[in-house]
Amino acid sequence: MGKNHKDLEVLLTLKRKEAGITQAVLAEAVQVSRKSINAIENGVYVPSTVLSLKIAMILNCKVEDLFRLHEGTFPLMINQSKYEQ
Repeated sequence: MGKNHKDLEVLLTLKRKEAGITQAVLAEAVQVSRKSINAIENGVYVPSTVLSLKIAMILNCKVEDLFRLHEGTFPLMINQSKYEQ
């Protein structure tokens, strides 16, 4: 896991609660500690790609439903329609 990233918006808590899953249950399902899930939810740590994919799979959603960049943080996001296929 990496350090906090100021441009990252973490929606994990919302999705986890919508699914009715506790931090402890989610942690066990993805094989990390509950403290790790808490640290992710509080923006202390940014999870690896593999861990993000595992969490999304357990919550039956896309990684983009759990994490996204704040609007305007990446210049290409302003003109993203030019890059969509």
